[in-house]
Amino acid sequence: MPTARKAAAQPITHVFTDDGRIPNNPLPFVLYRGAIDLTGSPDPERVVEKAFAANGWGGLWRNGVYPYVHYHSMIHEAMGVARGFARVRFGGDKGRVIEIAAGDVVVLPAGTGHQRMMESAELMVIGAYPPTGKYNLCRGSKAEHARALASIPEVPLPATDPVFGPKGPLMALWRK
Repeated sequence: MPTARKAAAQPITHVFTDDGRIPNNPLPFVLYRGAIDLTGSPDPERVVEKAFAANGWGGLWRNGVYPYVHYHSMIHEAMGVARGFARVRFGGDKGRVIEIAAGDVVVLPAGTGHQRMMESAELMVIGAYPPTGKYNLCRGSKAEHARALASIPEVPLPATDPVFGPKGPLMALWRK
């Protein structure tokens, strides 16, 4: 049965700055390449969901990534690619376009802008959230930005890494 690759996925991090529309977060965005081994799985969506659930991340959804820039100001988010690939701009208009593919996981601290730029036909992303925080969808208006600047610092840090658990790299990266 496919499982998380506990040793193979070294975190790649980026810090995106506030661009006046998308607040982003001083905590780093984290990318784990090939974090979840989907080799030979007939149901890769379930494999990703099980990995997130086993580490206390819930509110699971299956979809792609919205084609417009957006962020969540009251909760952190993890996204695992179960099928296909996409180019996603993280960090808003002045952010960075990153290709993510099956087996990759990204962890977005609250306020991190994201927008799909291109996707393969079979793209399927699984999203998850830590049990603390509240889901909201912000599109980058001035009023949202002002509220987000107040709410983002209040979002609790997760108790576990969504892929690697309580001792995963995220725990050290977000507590420095």
